[in-house]
Amino acid sequence: MKKHHLTFAALLAVASVGTSCTRTTESKETTIVQSAQDLSQIFESYYEERLQLFPLEATAIADNRYNDQLPNDITQEHKQTQKAFYQKYLDQINQVDREMLEGQEQISYDIFKYEMQMSLEGLEQPTELMPVNQFWSLPITMAQLGSGAGNQPFKTPEDYTNFLGRIQAFQVWGDTAVANMKRGMAVGVVLPRALTLKVLPQLQSMVVKDPTKSIFWEPVKNMPEGFTSSQRDSISQAYTKAITQQVVPTYQKLYEFMQQEYLPQSRSTSGISGVPGGEDNYRYMVRYWTTTALTPDQIFETGQSEVARIRSEMEKVKEQVGFKGDLQAFFKYVNEDPKFTPFKTSEEILAAFTAIHNLMQPQLNELFGLQPKSAFEVRQTEAFRAASASAEYNPPAPDGSRPGIFYVPILDATKYNAVGMESLFLHEAIPGHHYQISLQQEQEGLPRFRQYAWYGAFGEGWALYSESLGKELGLYTNPYQYFGRLSEEMHRAIRLVVDVGMHAKGWTREQAIQYSLENELTSEEAATAEIERYMALPGQALSYKIGEMKIKELRHKAEQELGTKFSISAFHDEILRGGVMPLAVLENHMNEWIEQQK
Repeated sequence: MKKHHLTFAALLAVASVGTSCTRTTESKETTIVQSAQDLSQIFESYYEERLQLFPLEATAIADNRYNDQLPNDITQEHKQTQKAFYQKYLDQINQVDREMLEGQEQISYDIFKYEMQMSLEGLEQPTELMPVNQFWSLPITMAQLGSGAGNQPFKTPEDYTNFLGRIQAFQVWGDTAVANMKRGMAVGVVLPRALTLKVLPQLQSMVVKDPTKSIFWEPVKNMPEGFTSSQRDSISQAYTKAITQQVVPTYQKLYEFMQQEYLPQSRSTSGISGVPGGEDNYRYMVRYWTTTALTPDQIFETGQSEVARIRSEMEKVKEQVGFKGDLQAFFKYVNEDPKFTPFKTSEEILAAFTAIHNLMQPQLNELFGLQPKSAFEVRQTEAFRAASASAEYNPPAPDGSRPGIFYVPILDATKYNAVGMESLFLHEAIPGHHYQISLQQEQEGLPRFRQYAWYGAFGEGWALYSESLGKELGLYTNPYQYFGRLSEEMHRAIRLVVDVGMHAKGWTREQAIQYSLENELTSEEAATAEIERYMALPGQALSYKIGEMKIKELRHKAEQELGTKFSISAFHDEILRGGVMPLAVLENHMNEWIEQQK
């Protein structure tokens, strides 16, 4: 892997200045090399140590060294360990002279320092007091891993033994989670009642009398053919015991506690400001998820103006197709008219997505110089999780053992609405998540902490920006597909209003659901699930639109300042080349790039 190519190019430039300043050049050269080597060593040590501290991250990138480990990360001890870890590396990065670095190294320095500071600040938040929610939490992650359809490998007998280690650790985590929630109840840091009610059936579904009916039995059912009969027997016995004595009792304990003790004390408020310290927590979450210094009030106002702008665009499409009636009636029409559900089989739906890809292929080469080497596939979401899944992208394994996969949940092909398929493909697949994540992993010379990093404001912002490229890519020729694009953008703009509304302005869950129903193409059931997601993850939903608007703003600036020198493919390549980063770092970098292009 090439490292520090930019630094050494800079050194060559310094060396060619001439002999009259040889001594100065030598000392500067030494300092730069020293800083670059120090930096490289810091990043490498950090990432190695990080994978030990967060072994699920290692499993996710197909690094199998810690597949048996599951630290109890909601204990005070683990928080202290994390604090010491981030502080150590913040101290180390502060020893490096940023001025002595070049190009991508300065960007790495800026991202790393930002990450250490934000992580330390995050540890001040009492997140461990609400360790369970219906959207992201370990009881859900364990079921995904244990199903055999997630990141946890089940290819060798050792893989099966490894996961038993995680099951054992999960039992300990469950005990801590109950103790933490009791502490939360004592100080009023509890989930909203609506979310507790959503968690209960998730936990209950894992409580089974027959171990072979458990989702954790799936890998046993699907053992590789090469296993010997004695290996099969011992794995079956071990998993029967683990499910019966560890998995089921852990979910049972969580369920009974949350139903009997936690539900009666769950809060009636919807937003995080309803718990002690909640306002400060939300301000931190807004900065964490948007990677900006924007205030909740600024985001709320931006959201309202974006909703108004997109509504007027929707009105234009309604008029274009000659629909008589208001926007609400048009939403209903697009949702319910049979002409928008033309499919008979799942295969037809998957083929329609492939056709979208083929249609835009020639234009992709105009808009992008950099294109991923990683393989890409469109697949139907597995039946066991399709009911609760949305369309999603699963990144490729860095070693090429797994392609990038665009998963499409199809419960009933005859009810699958074709409106918005083009924008969905642009966002989740190409050139959205597949281009951005694959190129990030494939870039030589990027430190590993950047190759596998994730900043939602950049990553989701890029995917939403990708939807805006539809016309340039030869799509959106059908007004209903363009309306689908506007609906997706509206969905992200509404989030700015309802997230801040609930968490900072005292809005109720019902107010937020109503606002969604008035402004977008959705059902009450879907709107409710979305609003409850924002309740569970304060600030997360802000990242998409804030990131998209920043990328559009940078493109507009580059077009204005560069005029005839502006190249769209060069702009896109530069955005993608360095992977995800905080938006302030991106803006700084792209401003320098614009100056260089001049």
